[in-house]
Amino acid sequence: MSEERLRRPVSRTDSARGLVRLIAHTDPVAIIGIALSVCLSVALDLTGAATGVESLLAGLMGTTISLLVDSLARAERRFHLRTLMDGAPWLTSAIAPIVEGTREAVETYPETRVAVEARRRFDRFRAETELLRAGRILRHSDDHQDLLGATRDCASRMDALTNVMPRASGELSWWHSDVGRHYWRVNLDALARGVKITRIFVYAEISDELRALLDEQRAAGVRVGLLPWGSVDRSLHLNLTIWDGSGAWEGRMSAHGEISEHLYTVNPVDLDRLVNAFETCENAATFSG
Repeated sequence: MSEERLRRPVSRTDSARGLVRLIAHTDPVAIIGIALSVCLSVALDLTGAATGVESLLAGLMGTTISLLVDSLARAERRFHLRTLMDGAPWLTSAIAPIVEGTREAVETYPETRVAVEARRRFDRFRAETELLRAGRILRHSDDHQDLLGATRDCASRMDALTNVMPRASGELSWWHSDVGRHYWRVNLDALARGVKITRIFVYAEISDELRALLDEQRAAGVRVGLLPWGSVDRSLHLNLTIWDGSGAWEGRMSAHGEISEHLYTVNPVDLDRLVNAFETCENAATFSG
């Protein structure tokens, strides 16, 4: 098979593809420089401003300088890429298979749904990386790992703002769900470690079910606050949790008043916004017990 490939004559199509690939991988400055060098050589020769040898040497010199600039630009890009990956040792071994796999999928199955999906997934990966770069993690509504994990890691203080307004899913259904009970057990573990928890409930009316929840949390050691609906601006009616003042969670709401996305953030701007929202609600809330 390899001998057949070696003996196969190079077609015009193969030559054209090779030329296109060469141009695509060449720095634009080098291409422009080579073109100008060739034009200068031809102009010197046609106008008689220089002998044939001198015009040829001028063209070769310009081409050599252009290729040298291209080589320096390539070296600079390689050095920049190497510097970027030096920050995290695992990046070097992780990034190569991603790039190679994406490139192979696009080149092996061009102009197919596979190639389109490869590009779409790579773009999604880039968008998610931009979120991480900003200090944010965004997860789907059924993925609570940040809310649970950050509570387990909390060292001294946890502040939370919880809306228990009537919704399509039921006023307090989340606290009675599997993940709600799991979250409460993690809260109890944090209290046992000495973490001070303050939780403010935003409510429309105090039902027997809500009163039982408040009593349970007070008895466990949570500092419970009550904030009637309308006591603060509606923009502050959030579901949020702040751990040790260094990390926070916010439940992003849908049009139906249900959590559609989980945002975990260590972004300073986000932290300031959420801390200010909690402190405003804390000043307006009433605490007892």
